[in-house]
Amino acid sequence: MSLDVSLIRTQPTEVYTSNITHNLNEMAEAVGIYKHLWRPEEIGIKVAGELIEPLRDGLKKLKEDPQKYKEYDSPNGWGTYKYFVPFVEDYLNACVEYPDALIEVSR
Repeated sequence: MSLDVSLIRTQPTEVYTSNITHNLNEMAEAVGIYKHLWRPEEIGIKVAGELIEPLRDGLKKLKEDPQKYKEYDSPNGWGTYKYFVPFVEDYLNACVEYPDALIEVSR
């Protein structure tokens, strides 16, 4: 007979990270996901799973009418539809993969 003893400590582990320019804030607002992306704490969103439906809906709008949302492209080229759609897709996929992950944003 023996005694096995373990001390286990769980530490936060970053499972996804990304960055996008704030120049896309108007496009995000136009599809209804600005606060979901930039200010989730203001609308009570704490975990990734709570972003799935809003991001899915916003992405659908973006893809259904590209020309409408390309009007929000930044004139200086820093913040365009071309980069925003893949950003939202990737973030959505990460939320689906890690629905219990805590959301942390830095503005």
